[in-house]
Amino acid sequence: MIKYALTCSDCDRDFDAWFKSSSAYDEQKEAGDVTCAFCGSTAVGKQIMAPSVKRTDTSAAPDLAALARKAKAHIAETYDNVGDGFADEARAMYYGDKEERPIWGQTTAEERVALEEEGVPAAPLPDIFVPDTPADPKKVN
Repeated sequence: MIKYALTCSDCDRDFDAWFKSSSAYDEQKEAGDVTCAFCGSTAVGKQIMAPSVKRTDTSAAPDLAALARKAKAHIAETYDNVGDGFADEARAMYYGDKEERPIWGQTTAEERVALEEEGVPAAPLPDIFVPDTPADPKKVN
């Protein structure tokens, strides 16, 4: 059995589901049998996952917390927070209308789907890595 963290691009909700195997997931997804637990949509995809490994060394927890703090600081210092203008900025860079630079921000479920369909490279930033920055994003040029 394998547990997948899934997300629905129609209602923008996350949920978990168990499958007999990864190939069972693929078969069910292709057949349209993988649906959102909240809205019933078939616009469901797997989230990025890491294996859950039990450790006997308890020093790993502080190391992970330190890693998350470092990642947050790095993103805050080197990425531009474009707020809800993320989709427009990512698209403009992809099509060469703006110079490429590291950015982060927010999108709607519809914008995420549109970016994916256009082939614009973008990925969700896990909450643990979202910088603790002021609410006002940097101005978009």
